[in-house]
Amino acid sequence: MTDPLHLLRGTLDALILKALSDGQLHGYGIADWVHEMTDGVLQIEDGALYTALHRMEERSWLRAEWGVSDRGRRARFYALTTEGRRHLAAEERDWRRYAEAMGKVFAIGRART
Repeated sequence: MTDPLHLLRGTLDALILKALSDGQLHGYGIADWVHEMTDGVLQIEDGALYTALHRMEERSWLRAEWGVSDRGRRARFYALTTEGRRHLAAEERDWRRYAEAMGKVFAIGRART
């Protein structure tokens, strides 16, 4: 397995929103989803994750409620709000355009002069 990559600035919110797009998860579940979906290439540090979750809740992109995890522990579960779904759609459009543009750049055989 390759070494994990550091998250690019601005990617954490998009990853969290996408992780929650199919339903609610607790913090560990979000981090695990990202790790799994990226074959271990992207990992989220706990401090960054919970800071982002609180910030996104304040922006009304997420709602949170207490529940019990599958391990029987009390956990805070996060879900997308309508505003969060709107923001995710915008993030997805922007990231697809960005990835397409970067793909074009790296497909060039050599730099133009």
